[in-house]
Amino acid sequence: MDNLFILIFIPVVGALVLALTGKSASAKTLALLFPLLSLAYSLSFLFHFVPDASMQFEQQVPWISSLGIQFHVGIDGISLPLVLLTNVLVPLIILASYGRKYKGDFYALVLFMQAGLLLVFTALDAFVFYVGWEAALIPIYFICALWGGENRIRVTIKFFIYTFFGSLLMLIAIIYLHLQVPGHSYELRSFYQLALDAPTQGWIFWAFFIAFAIKIPIFPFHTWQPDTYTEAPSAGTMLLAGIMLKMGLYGLIRWLIPIAPLGVAAYGQLAIILAVIGLVYASIIAFKQQHIKRVVAYSSIAHVGLMAAGIFAWNVQGLQGAVIQMVNHGISVVGLFFVLDIIAQRLGTHDIKLTGGLAKPAPKLAAVFLIIVMGAIGLPLTNGFVGEFLLLVGIYNYGLWYAVFAGLTLILGAVYMLRLYQKTMLGETPEQNARFKDIAGTEVLVLGIIVLLVVGIGVYPKPLLHLSEAAVSQLINQVSLK
Repeated sequence: MDNLFILIFIPVVGALVLALTGKSASAKTLALLFPLLSLAYSLSFLFHFVPDASMQFEQQVPWISSLGIQFHVGIDGISLPLVLLTNVLVPLIILASYGRKYKGDFYALVLFMQAGLLLVFTALDAFVFYVGWEAALIPIYFICALWGGENRIRVTIKFFIYTFFGSLLMLIAIIYLHLQVPGHSYELRSFYQLALDAPTQGWIFWAFFIAFAIKIPIFPFHTWQPDTYTEAPSAGTMLLAGIMLKMGLYGLIRWLIPIAPLGVAAYGQLAIILAVIGLVYASIIAFKQQHIKRVVAYSSIAHVGLMAAGIFAWNVQGLQGAVIQMVNHGISVVGLFFVLDIIAQRLGTHDIKLTGGLAKPAPKLAAVFLIIVMGAIGLPLTNGFVGEFLLLVGIYNYGLWYAVFAGLTLILGAVYMLRLYQKTMLGETPEQNARFKDIAGTEVLVLGIIVLLVVGIGVYPKPLLHLSEAAVSQLINQVSLK
């Protein structure tokens, strides 16, 4: 039987076991075992999922009955791709960290974060959603603070203050909505049915939007991101960029827009303008970066800006493009950060000027890096193309000039990502880089799986699009912003 409670609690059990194993030699094996169990179990949901507009596998039990809180979870065509993304990427990220001397405590935090992410993507009760939101934040804070770079404390505190402030605004809005529901429920469907006036929906829009915009991040709430991505350990950066930022985008789709459509009608255009400004700004800033991780950090801001604009365009093409691109971006960005981590570890530097000519001593790394870069810039027959095409069509249907400026991310993205590839892989091989070791072992396995996903989804995206099509169409028809 497909039981969502089991799916959510597998990583919780794994986190507890790993916390108890401490420095045991079996910690790495157990750290991989539990995410693989989660992945295998989540495939059962995929095989039994009916791609229609309904919410499926729903389970609901009383949690804090005196406050009207139910532990209520379910999956539809919008949340299932993100559940699968989480359970595919976590074992890959753990495998990618095998070259580091991490112990059980590190992997326990990763699995606890995985549980929080799954809770966010399946919650149908606002209180449960908030618990998952915070449960995903706490582990990544400690991962960055304990295993990050030399400026980790300052950067992590900034990240925590930003996200905690946004979470507080969202909590205030959730409590207010709860009090407006007859019987004082936190049920998502009861929030959808509230008939609130335009001014009330306006401030609720901003309370949710700021929380989600910080997490995504959208300009001008992005300033924590490049520093945090740079200072975080490689596994932490992959978790942040590959999965965690999708919480904010998912929140826009599932919570903000359906709950406050009048607020979106009033301020949605401003949100699109901010998203487009952010993607152009981040693309320009990426040109000048000399730190290899910061190039991809700013690239991520540009890509999520395009996704946010597609969501606020609120049409089938834009919304479905955002859903598939969340998956594609997660796959590509984990691959990019892993390749850059391999380069930095081998050379002992993140300075792009000290890399170069690595294709000669490491042809396998150069080949997989090129394929992942092509996916990141949206080359046809790679995973990034389908999502970016749908997003631009959706934004074009909203407004021509928005699409013109949003489309700049494709051109600018190709320039700075190909520059990154050229600076690291091509050209003369400096003497200190001639002994660079090519990828082997788990590195080949992780990057091989990512390359297969990049090419496989690019060549045949239909199954992924089919998962979300009905749910996206129903949501668009259910929530009118006019």
